[in-house]
Amino acid sequence: MSGAKRKKKNAIWRKIHALRCEDFKLWCLRRLPVLEWAPKYNWKTDLVPDTISGMMLAVQQVTQGLAFAVLSSVHPVFGLYGSLFPVIIYAIFGMGRHVATGTFALTSLISANAVERLVPPISSNFTTNRSSIVLGLSEFEMQRIGVAAAVSLFGGLIQVAMFVLHLGSATFLLTEPVISAMTTGAATHVVTSQVKYLLGMKMPYISGPLGFFYIYAYIFENIKSIQLEALLLSVLSIVILVLVKELNEKFKAKIKVVLPIDLVLIIATSAACYYADMEYSYGLEVVGHIPEGIPLPQSPPMSILPEVVTEAFGVALVGYVASLALAQASAKKFNYSVDDNQEFLAHGLSNVIPSFLFCIPSAAAMGRTALLYSTGAKTQVACLISCILVLVVIYAVGPMLYWLPMCVLASIIVVGLKGMLVQFRDLKKYWNVDKVDWSIWVSTYVFTICFAANVGLLYGVVCTILIVVFRFPRATTLSLKHTKEAECRFKMEADPESLQQVKIVSVNNPLVFLNAKKFHADILKILQKENTGAQQLPDDMNKCEQNTLLSPLSNGNCHGEPALQPRLSDRHTLILDCSGLTFFDYTGISVLAQIYTDAKKKNIDVFLANCKASLMKALKLSGKLDSENTVFFESVSSAVGAIQFSRNFCKLNQQNEV
Repeated sequence: MSGAKRKKKNAIWRKIHALRCEDFKLWCLRRLPVLEWAPKYNWKTDLVPDTISGMMLAVQQVTQGLAFAVLSSVHPVFGLYGSLFPVIIYAIFGMGRHVATGTFALTSLISANAVERLVPPISSNFTTNRSSIVLGLSEFEMQRIGVAAAVSLFGGLIQVAMFVLHLGSATFLLTEPVISAMTTGAATHVVTSQVKYLLGMKMPYISGPLGFFYIYAYIFENIKSIQLEALLLSVLSIVILVLVKELNEKFKAKIKVVLPIDLVLIIATSAACYYADMEYSYGLEVVGHIPEGIPLPQSPPMSILPEVVTEAFGVALVGYVASLALAQASAKKFNYSVDDNQEFLAHGLSNVIPSFLFCIPSAAAMGRTALLYSTGAKTQVACLISCILVLVVIYAVGPMLYWLPMCVLASIIVVGLKGMLVQFRDLKKYWNVDKVDWSIWVSTYVFTICFAANVGLLYGVVCTILIVVFRFPRATTLSLKHTKEAECRFKMEADPESLQQVKIVSVNNPLVFLNAKKFHADILKILQKENTGAQQLPDDMNKCEQNTLLSPLSNGNCHGEPALQPRLSDRHTLILDCSGLTFFDYTGISVLAQIYTDAKKKNIDVFLANCKASLMKALKLSGKLDSENTVFFESVSSAVGAIQFSRNFCKLNQQNEV
């Protein structure tokens, strides 16, 4: 008996051990995304595009690393470290396969506030135990990077804490208008901070409330001190950068490798500055000595962490918001998912660990991510290849950058922010869709300009919530107990044979940023339920047609054979009854348009019934609906009648063909 009990007990322990191993494996796959995509990496098809993308990315990483280090008020060499270590950490923990993390203009600008405040350029009362022997740099430079690294460490710890508290689920509060306005305002701040280099002026560091306006007031007061040589070189550099980048974008389909104009400009201007001795002949400010190699890790000065709380929170929030927007956009573009909470962990560790390696705060950058799109990158391998080339620059090429003019570096920063600055064009679509969102965009931008990016972000979130709270009571069909989710009623017309594949969904709530994500998920579940009902399709419809019509994961092929398009009589239809949709915002319109696009990819028709004129106008102006087909109907019955007529007409044509 005892032997049987012992065997039973051992069997139970083996099962528990197996379950624990399985749980641990699932946990590792969830927290280390590299374990999911790396084993599936296709070396034959993906390595070449990833290598090309990595080489192009390395050029931008180096140039922007130098530029954003200067923007962060630290020595340029620390920007090279910031283009190396955070990239490796994010490749391991991040879920965005096409996201290029590294140095970032907005986080650099925020950390510069702490650097300039604690280690002013005139007299340094800041004490530290660091030795000036490190990298051969002065004690002053080491004090400055110590402050920037402390901001990175504290900001990363805040992001990790937000991951532990599962605050990634609260990102629905960050609406597209708020993010767009905040990033545009912050980009305007960055451009303003580079004006002194573009004009070749010597001016004190100005920050704080209304600092944006004080900077331009100082420039106009001292306009006679503008250095003409620096101004001409800046204008020439900006014109060349913009022109070549536009030509690269226009002809990228015809050319395999775009011209790395940033690298060409750096080499050309550095050589010209060296041979013409512009530093002494014309007084041009240059980058200066770039040390070789990577120093041993050191801890940031922990004693100053309480003094950088404001900047740390700014880095944590602004960096995460900008990075998450890029990760979500790449996930939507290339059909994979991104866990908002996991991104907190990835970016938190990308700030915490590199802070011990003399790195400034990091985040994902729009320009570098767009470069990965355009050059055909497949995975984070492209970013890792760029790290190899950045390492070559650190150990071999760095000293050759001594003669690079600062005005050229500033020009690269300004042109690199073009993607953010052109978001001013979003104002038109916000005005057309929802004038309240337009007003939120404008006011958030003004707050960002007048104060700072983190203040503008906080204002935008609070303002959006308050406006929705005041608008909700005006929704006559909305009960307060339903505000947590988009509540839908489902009715299946099963009696008429021609309507067996029609699903009617009644939307009885406003559609705003608070419930748009949940509404989208609910509709996707409905479409997914249709997959399980594939056996209800007519018997003469073959297996491949069913997969093409209903499978959410189908790419249009069935076991490698060409997929057949479903007949019109066999197409499924989703009718959204919008009679209860009393008001909406831009996020709600974007979700409706996305539902239409997702369903269209699955060969499912989407009709909208009982739409108000404002809703129809907003959806039409979104540009995502098919203008050739009728989408809007006066009522559900008219939509059903149109479906019956189309299917009967199709059957009649089939009979005539027979």
